[in-house]
Amino acid sequence: MPLLVNQVIDIARTAGAAILEIYNTDFAQYEKSDSSPLTEADLAAHHIICDRLASISDYPVLSEESDKEDITWEKRSQWNTYWLVDPLDGTKEFIKKNDEFTVNIALIQGGRAVLGVVYCPPLDRMYFAADELGAYRQDGTAEAVKLSVASEPDAGQSWNVVGSRSHGAEALSAFSQQLGEVNLVSMGSSLKLCLVAEGAAHLYPRLAPTCEWDTAAAQAIVERAGGQVLTPTLKKLQYGQKEDLLNPYFIVCAEAGKRWSAVFTELAQPEQA
Repeated sequence: MPLLVNQVIDIARTAGAAILEIYNTDFAQYEKSDSSPLTEADLAAHHIICDRLASISDYPVLSEESDKEDITWEKRSQWNTYWLVDPLDGTKEFIKKNDEFTVNIALIQGGRAVLGVVYCPPLDRMYFAADELGAYRQDGTAEAVKLSVASEPDAGQSWNVVGSRSHGAEALSAFSQQLGEVNLVSMGSSLKLCLVAEGAAHLYPRLAPTCEWDTAAAQAIVERAGGQVLTPTLKKLQYGQKEDLLNPYFIVCAEAGKRWSAVFTELAQPEQA
């Protein structure tokens, strides 16, 4: 598994470099063309990742940019082990040029994300994890640092709660009101889950839609840092178990907590799964 992790890290870096070539251009040059910088970057990363993954394994690949008519549920339901990829997660952040977008590559086995790589190209920040390896963050060429989730704060202490810059602000506010003193941190893409994995945030309640490729790689990192990604029924979020690719609402945490479980379940009630 460590060799495979290193190979996937290299693939994520290569895809990230292709994205940066477009990200660092003047977007105004696309105004008179039929293409967009987002589409060009997304597809460039998609092709690099799919081609390179095919060169290191025989596992099928499901990417956000895959042809869903070709990769039917009938096919996917037979997969036990496969790659789940988001070539460019955080499209709004890419367009806004706020640096908070990622390349997400996960290996799924039996519904679990057993390997995950999340790479933020503008920051040259790599998160990676796998079974029997643990979870790590590496900035540039610095030594990788092992990650561990933070314990819940004691009574009277403030919570660090991370949320999306673009989705679900009203529900997040309602959730946060139940905790007492809260420091809200806004972040884009799968970096939100990674903040919990590295202990910079206690909770990430997601009360807005996501797809499986948005979360799988980062969930692998959270779980190997000692955390959990739980559905409204407080079960672990799983992959490849149903025809549609939408996730239920979920919460990223160290463990299910008495002080927030009830309100999370109540707010997420319409989306329970």
